[in-house]
Amino acid sequence: MMDILWAPWREAYVTKTLKKKSKGCVFCQILKAKKDEKTYIVERSAHAFAVLNIYPFNGGHILIIPNRHVADLTDLSDEERLDLLDLLVRMKARMQKAFKPQAFNVGMNLGHIAGAGIPEHLHIHVVPRWSGDVNFMPALFGTKVIPVSLNKVYGLLKNAHKS
Repeated sequence: MMDILWAPWREAYVTKTLKKKSKGCVFCQILKAKKDEKTYIVERSAHAFAVLNIYPFNGGHILIIPNRHVADLTDLSDEERLDLLDLLVRMKARMQKAFKPQAFNVGMNLGHIAGAGIPEHLHIHVVPRWSGDVNFMPALFGTKVIPVSLNKVYGLLKNAHKS
C-alpha cells in the first residue's frame, strides 16, 4: 500500500522533472545552470556551493557540495576541503538565524552502500532539528510531513544573509 500526502505545491517540480530526462550529474548541472533562485542555490563560494535539498528530511535541509565532481573527501585538495567546511559553518549560522532550530544533523553518506543517493558527487547534508519534528506520522503511517515550501525556505535563508 502506498501512503499519499497531498502536496500540490510540488506539482510544478514533479511535472518538470517527468518531462526532463537528465543525463550526467544533477549537482554539476545545477552548478552550471547559473540560475541560483530557480535551482535553490543559497550561496556559492570559491570551491563549493550550498543548495536546498529538494527531497528534504526536514524543512531547511541543505546540501554543501564541492564544485569539482569528486566522490570522496580524499579527492579534494586542502583548499577545497577548507572552503567546503567554511561554507558549511556559514550556512549553519545562517540556518540558525533563519529557523532557530534546537539542533542540527550534519553528515555524509560516502558510497552507494552507505546510503548516498548520488554517490559519485560528494555532498554534506545539513538538517535543522527541533524537539517534536519527528512525530506519529512517520512512526504510524510511514509519511513525513514537511510544513514549509522550498520557496519559503530559500527566501528565509537568503534574507538571513542580508540582515
